[in-house]
Amino acid sequence: MSIGAVSSQTTNDAADVILFALHFPCGILLSRDLSQSHVNMAATVCNEDFTNLQLLLKAPSKDAVREVCVQSQRGLSQRLTESTAATLGISEAQAAQLVQSLHALSHYVLFYNLSSPEQILAIFPESFHSSLKNLITKILLENSATWRTEALSNQISLPQLKDLDWRVDMVTSSDSVSRMSVPTCLVQLKMVDPCSSADSESVSSVTVELSRESLDTILDGLGRIRDQLSVVAGK
Repeated sequence: MSIGAVSSQTTNDAADVILFALHFPCGILLSRDLSQSHVNMAATVCNEDFTNLQLLLKAPSKDAVREVCVQSQRGLSQRLTESTAATLGISEAQAAQLVQSLHALSHYVLFYNLSSPEQILAIFPESFHSSLKNLITKILLENSATWRTEALSNQISLPQLKDLDWRVDMVTSSDSVSRMSVPTCLVQLKMVDPCSSADSESVSSVTVELSRESLDTILDGLGRIRDQLSVVAGK
């Protein structure tokens, strides 16, 4: 169930705010669609990438191949391009293409959680150099756990719900004909920004006023969320 599917039932903006905050009490959306993480920015590899990877055959040693593979995971830089070109004896343009292809391959492995030699070897074309294919696969497996940890630590998380307080209050109706008191619920949410610096916790508060109708809508939405979580947990 998407956020939009639930929040579309709400009757005002206040209901949207509290429903969204309660939907994610832990502040982290765990799914394969890590749209704000850099893991999926290059989660595809093409034939041109494998052609570029063949440039590693010019490396003077296995350690040189390992160094280029590991450094490429962080992405293209001028320093890496120059050092790769010097090590392999190729042009800087070729080195840049090689680094980008290695970067794409490592991110593909992370995105699809490929954790066995068979899974990674299956990506390569049949005509790809056998020994080089095995070496690249070994390097990817040796480093994938570290790369995955780094990717998760760099992932932008949603605000975390730290505290919730509420009270029932009486407000005067705006109806000039019947000046009567109407019960309303005031809900205060305190949220922590996980992206703030470690030495200065960023806490923000928002207070929303809910009518009986809005509260009923939210409770109905939370019930649907609970049922959906139960279904997912039971799979």
